[in-house]
Amino acid sequence: MSTKVEENKETSGKRADKRPARPKKSNGQWKIDGHEPLNKNEIDKAEDNGLNVRARIETIYAKRGFSSIDSDDLHGRFRWWGLYTQRKPGIDGGRTAKLEPHELEDEYFMLRVRIDGGKLTTEQLRTIADISTEFARDSADLTDRQNIQLHWIEIENMPEIWRRLEAVGLQTTEACGDVPRVILGSPVAGIAADELIDPTPAIEEISRRYIGDQSLSNLPRKYKTAITGHPSQDVVHEINDCSFVAVEHPEHGIGYDLWVGGALSVVPRFAERLGAWVAPDQVVETWLGVTSIFRDYGFRRLRNKARLKFLLADWGPEKFREILETEYLGYKLADGPAPAKPLTAGDHVGVHKQTDGRYYIGVSPVVGRVSGTLLGQLVDLAEKYGSTRLRTTPHQKVLLLDIEEKDVETVVAELDALGLSSRKDLFRRSTIACTGIEYCKLAIVETKQTAADTITKLEERLADIEELPHPISFHLNGCPNSCARIQTADIGLKGQIVTTDEGEQVSGFQVHVGGGLASKDRDEAGLGRTVRGLKVTAENLSDYVEKLVRRFLAGRGETETFSEWAHRVDEEELV
Repeated sequence: MSTKVEENKETSGKRADKRPARPKKSNGQWKIDGHEPLNKNEIDKAEDNGLNVRARIETIYAKRGFSSIDSDDLHGRFRWWGLYTQRKPGIDGGRTAKLEPHELEDEYFMLRVRIDGGKLTTEQLRTIADISTEFARDSADLTDRQNIQLHWIEIENMPEIWRRLEAVGLQTTEACGDVPRVILGSPVAGIAADELIDPTPAIEEISRRYIGDQSLSNLPRKYKTAITGHPSQDVVHEINDCSFVAVEHPEHGIGYDLWVGGALSVVPRFAERLGAWVAPDQVVETWLGVTSIFRDYGFRRLRNKARLKFLLADWGPEKFREILETEYLGYKLADGPAPAKPLTAGDHVGVHKQTDGRYYIGVSPVVGRVSGTLLGQLVDLAEKYGSTRLRTTPHQKVLLLDIEEKDVETVVAELDALGLSSRKDLFRRSTIACTGIEYCKLAIVETKQTAADTITKLEERLADIEELPHPISFHLNGCPNSCARIQTADIGLKGQIVTTDEGEQVSGFQVHVGGGLASKDRDEAGLGRTVRGLKVTAENLSDYVEKLVRRFLAGRGETETFSEWAHRVDEEELV
């Protein structure tokens, strides 16, 4: 009897071993799993390409008004043309996660003007300024993606807005959506005396050939590009999907080092080098190859796993490079060295000499918040002194180009009178804030005014400190998605509702300390440190930051940066 039982057990075990393995769940990778859409977003994109919605905006929605807009267009395809519904006023942050998107949205739009490489003429900026004052209640924000965002846009005015923008060579095409977003470019491309190579031709060719191309307008999710030829590495390449960073090859000369798979949000991941040197005439086709890999192999089943960083984490850089070279380029890229550590700051604030002997002046609007009126005044000032060129930066700054040496001091003073500082201020220069609850449907707290108020208080309270040993970056984000790059700031603040000691729920922030990208003050990029339970109310923010700065100055080593100090000290020093 016992023998029979043992035999049955053995037989049963063998049967179990021979059962077919459960099929691996599809990731929605087109080249592996086919094109069947596996979620609502993919279904919507398969049914109609987002680029097609413009015709409906111009011929139907602009004529019949907001109530006529199809929901799938409103909440999806409109993004392909730079349009998001903005947050309805009066909805507090505690309700952000409790309400449905349609309950949060107003009948007005944020409009994102795409500015590849940050290059603007005064004619173009005046056009944006006029649109702001006429159609956007004088609103305007400089973003950390080199774009300009307007608010309070009504659908009825979009045909006229597009007409004006396109008449001066601007566009909103693919400023949002599952597409190649704006291409970050060095703000000093073609003018900096210490530039290694001018990336402008590559940026312009990618934009001309592929922005608005339907073969690349259905990517798994958003896709961000950065290209710089400047040694300051001024395009935050470590947190972009595809980046090209100038480097000198010992045999081939100056080209680009290729980085892939960076992004932040709630699962931050830095890009990785593929170890490949890309010649200047290979940049466009290499970009196309990386972008096509994302289109063909990117994960589409789950939206929160659909960024390129997840594919790179799955494959690793070696496999990624192999697929790029064998399936998409048809040739091997040369091996290449890593870029040297930057020796100068990449925000370009201050007065700097150009290659032609003239000067560019970088200024800091407070956390990127400007207005149509201010932009118009900036254009007037530029043209008054013979300049017709400006640049936006990935740090919410703006550069005024081509100023004669004799006019520099006068221009600096007049910019300052407009509230545009070219000084290396303690905090204004290094503070970034996202849109926040004022307009964003995802936000939990207000950011822009909170940041501005905090900067004012800090610069008053810390007036005894003429200059910090190293600039301390200070980033505020209204939600966990990190549009303001909180994990890469010396002091990064993630908006949330905080409970006070008295039990009251108020606006506040979770604190990250010691993050940063590679710079003259850091050897390499690193994520910020979080301390369990470390939260601060918006009201007490300036008190907390002042205390932290003074502790750093009192306890730092001789050459220690804030980030190094923040990662070294005990948690008690950070609370």
